[in-house]
Amino acid sequence: MPEALDTSAKKLPAGEPATVPVPVDVTAEKTRSLWSDAWHDLRRSPMFVISAVLILLLLVMAAFPGLFTGASPRDADLSNHYLGEPNWSHIFRADWFGYDGQGRSIWARMVYGARASIIVSVGVTALVTLLGTLIGVLAGYFGGWLDAILFRLTDVFSGIPFMLGAMVVLTTFAERTVWVVVLALAFLGWTTIARVARGSVITIKQADYVTAAKALGASTSRILFRHILPNAIAPVIVVATIALGGYIAAEATLSYLGIGLAEPTVSWGIDVSAGKDQLRNAPHVLMMPSVMVSITVLAFLMFGEAVRNALDPKLR
Repeated sequence: MPEALDTSAKKLPAGEPATVPVPVDVTAEKTRSLWSDAWHDLRRSPMFVISAVLILLLLVMAAFPGLFTGASPRDADLSNHYLGEPNWSHIFRADWFGYDGQGRSIWARMVYGARASIIVSVGVTALVTLLGTLIGVLAGYFGGWLDAILFRLTDVFSGIPFMLGAMVVLTTFAERTVWVVVLALAFLGWTTIARVARGSVITIKQADYVTAAKALGASTSRILFRHILPNAIAPVIVVATIALGGYIAAEATLSYLGIGLAEPTVSWGIDVSAGKDQLRNAPHVLMMPSVMVSITVLAFLMFGEAVRNALDPKLR
């Protein structure tokens, strides 16, 4: 016969309270997605914080230059301010960084020149990201003859040197405005993102959840926009953020060579080109816009590097 269960309770000494075991409430940590996990790492990255503050300051400067200076970047006074020396005690005033060879405030031109550089870099990055992602996704997902045609087209554009091709394209325009420069750089700069997007899509389309979606009869558009793009966009964002600084440097280089932006547009590259003739007797005319270009490019490169470290699982 089976043994009877002992249901008798032990008697406690008088006055001693009964202790009831309390189950331990173990709450599992909420699983974070790739983007929330990346944001968690970015907030703790000094590189990201410093670069984000600098970029935010540049964006505010480009959008609201009147907050930083009351001087005009085009007003010239050759009689009183020709190559005027910097006055370091006059912070945010017209003569803070001195005057250029035409008597224009260098500080005012630095502030107003941020707008052209920011518009060019953001505009080119947006266009190359859209075009490159579109071509890469179509080539990587459908494959076959479409992949062959699009990838051969990518190879053709990749074989054109970026700066040389931009110089050739821009020389065909009589008037080189900001948007002309944006279109010229975007016309040649989409190939890297297309390659990255194509490789990422080829890898992701072989995943089990994509195969399951196809087996369940999901449409092509649903698979692309619901399953492929959200998981393939991370490396594209990394490349795009790093490329932002490169486009600022490209615009400044083309303007310095006299092929990019031209007067009356206010640009750091134009000021660097004008300041090279005054290097010996007034080096501040060249140094100030050059430092501004360097700081801006460095800020965007640091930002892109921080984003890459947060989104790349191999670096965790």
